[in-house]
Amino acid sequence: MRAVRLHEHGGPDALRVDEIDRPDPGDDELLVEVAAAGVNPVDTYFREGSYEPVAVPFTPGVDFAGTIAETGADVDEFEAGDRVFGTGIGNGSFQGSYAEYAAVPTDRAVHLPNGVDFTQAGAAGVIAVTAWRALIDHAGLDPAEYCLVHGGSGGVGHAAVQIGTAMSARVIATAAPEYHDALEEYGAETALDYGRDDLADAVRDASGGGVDVVLDHRLDDYLQFDADVAATGARVVGIGENSPDPGFTNDGAARSKDVSYQFMSMFNTPDLRVPLRGAAHLMDTGALSIEIDQTHGLDEAGDAQRAVIEDSLFGKLVVEP
Repeated sequence: MRAVRLHEHGGPDALRVDEIDRPDPGDDELLVEVAAAGVNPVDTYFREGSYEPVAVPFTPGVDFAGTIAETGADVDEFEAGDRVFGTGIGNGSFQGSYAEYAAVPTDRAVHLPNGVDFTQAGAAGVIAVTAWRALIDHAGLDPAEYCLVHGGSGGVGHAAVQIGTAMSARVIATAAPEYHDALEEYGAETALDYGRDDLADAVRDASGGGVDVVLDHRLDDYLQFDADVAATGARVVGIGENSPDPGFTNDGAARSKDVSYQFMSMFNTPDLRVPLRGAAHLMDTGALSIEIDQTHGLDEAGDAQRAVIEDSLFGKLVVEP
């Protein structure tokens, strides 16, 4: 089979396509014929070695969607021919999904409803699980609460806008102006230009004085801002790899309003199948639609990884073997 592989840590050009043997599934694994694999910033961190370096040769790709070709000896909840999607491979412990086939542990995959497109599902894993875990598990977002999503046009951001809307929250999203109409179609009650000088005032005006929940992907820029626009008892959930805002001292506005902060990683999710099943249901009912900005072949995986870091995108990039 053809697979993208990393033979030494480095830039996007370190990725190349090799012809290798198709993997055999372990006893509790699925062999998935990959239809689509989402491209995420975290894939580039494993490639660079900025996370704990993976053993090479290594195939990247945390997300996947496809059809089961074979099941391991101890698998009874899946069978060959089932449509599945998931996340949590391609992280050093398991080879990834930028390949024609991938061996996937059963606790990282769920059934994919027949009406859900493989390309969207292949792009959904990291962003849907991250948004679900941030808003539902950590923030405990309730109906009618105001939820601020920084970077609403990004992968996690546009998923969070839709998941918040599905929870009947009142979503405020920041993004470049050209994405505002799309975000409002996805359910955002208010879309604001993140570059405006009066952004804090605009957020407070849109939320009647302050937001209840914040999803923050730019910890280096917005932690103090989050406290300034928070309502009393607000919950801020931080994702991403940036170091916290050096101007944030965890007092003043945050202390006076009892604002709580939770930093998280998707890889700490106790059971990935719970948010994955939630995402599958939302995609099946049309409440969650993953915007696909570009698709790439295996030979273009390096270009896709370069673009996911350097380019302005709306939604996700996908590798399709």
